[in-house]
Amino acid sequence: MTTATRKISYTVPCASSFRDAVMQLAERRQSNVADLARSALLLLPEDVLRQIPDPGEPAAGDREQTVLKSGPSAGRPWRRKPRLQVRLPAGYAVPTVRRALNLLLFLSRNEREIDIHDPAQAKQQQQSQDHAFTEEIERLQTIVSVLSFNPLTGGVRSRMDALHVLGFAPSSRPNRSEIRARFRALAAVHHPDGNYGDHQRMSQLNAAMEILGSGL
Repeated sequence: MTTATRKISYTVPCASSFRDAVMQLAERRQSNVADLARSALLLLPEDVLRQIPDPGEPAAGDREQTVLKSGPSAGRPWRRKPRLQVRLPAGYAVPTVRRALNLLLFLSRNEREIDIHDPAQAKQQQQSQDHAFTEEIERLQTIVSVLSFNPLTGGVRSRMDALHVLGFAPSSRPNRSEIRARFRALAAVHHPDGNYGDHQRMSQLNAAMEILGSGL
């Protein structure tokens, strides 16, 4: 059994220029204003519509003249705010309806582009990106593990041991700046507070700095 959607009549106050532009667009599309508004309200998520400027209510001097059709004053002229009258499902705020119509005017003048995406497809793409990101993290963790120096069984006892721990060739003579730069880079990886921290490696890095620093 299909349940009919309850519709109500919306009075949308707006500038007369905005009203005229919307009505002209509906005429060009061989449609009516309500169908135009409904197309944007149904297709676009609310967060997209919130980014569209609300043209707002008419200025104080922007009024139209009409004739009252009922009541004690029937037949008398009356100046009122310009407006659009549209019949839509209940639940929309008037500014949201104006934004939807404003967006359609932007699109008709090629002044704006929108990306209409399938939420299910977007979710699938996000899951794919998350999976790829996780794989990349795991790959980098493996690389760090492979490239990290093997802690020396007997600890750092000589200059050669210190050069090995810091990744220098046994015959190299690094200067103070090179030693400190290498230590900082390795400490950022092996410090126990980091993601790849290792107490033993960090301890041997400190020992290597003590030996190499004393000879500079």
